[in-house]
Amino acid sequence: MSGSIIFYEDNNFQGCSYEGRSDSTDLSSYFSRCNSIRVERGKWILYKQPNYKGYQYFSRGEYSYFQQWLGFCDNVRSCHLTTPHHSLSMIKVYEKEDLSGQITGFTEDCQSVNEKLPYQDIHSYNVLEGDWMFYEEPNYRGRQYYLRPGEYRRHSDWKPNSSRVGSFRRI
Repeated sequence: MSGSIIFYEDNNFQGCSYEGRSDSTDLSSYFSRCNSIRVERGKWILYKQPNYKGYQYFSRGEYSYFQQWLGFCDNVRSCHLTTPHHSLSMIKVYEKEDLSGQITGFTEDCQSVNEKLPYQDIHSYNVLEGDWMFYEEPNYRGRQYYLRPGEYRRHSDWKPNSSRVGSFRRI
């Protein structure tokens, strides 16, 4: 799959720019700040720090200033082009660490975890199919966390701070 994303140093697609066509572990040599983005092809995960670390942002479309992609600042230091998976997406969420406690399976987006689950926090996941984006707040707001297929036995496997998840959706 080929992708194309253009990073601009200034708002409204102005200033120095850099076009990325594939994953990059360190973008710092191409631009010093990123205030707007235009995704030409593909779906991208942007990271605040090099080597796919730090806050994550899911991008597709155009963003004339960084707050539009829910950015907290104008830093983008690495990016990953997501690859399409099967049309099926499936995830299991668990009440406790190590894939234990109450379990709930999802194949569709979840706009509000509090409304869909009988327990408050999610402590582990098993992503069976597809890629998912998790958000700290309901209605797909707040910090974002990208999960690929695999087991996430504790929240520190995917998110450094807490087990709070407000919503999630398929990419």
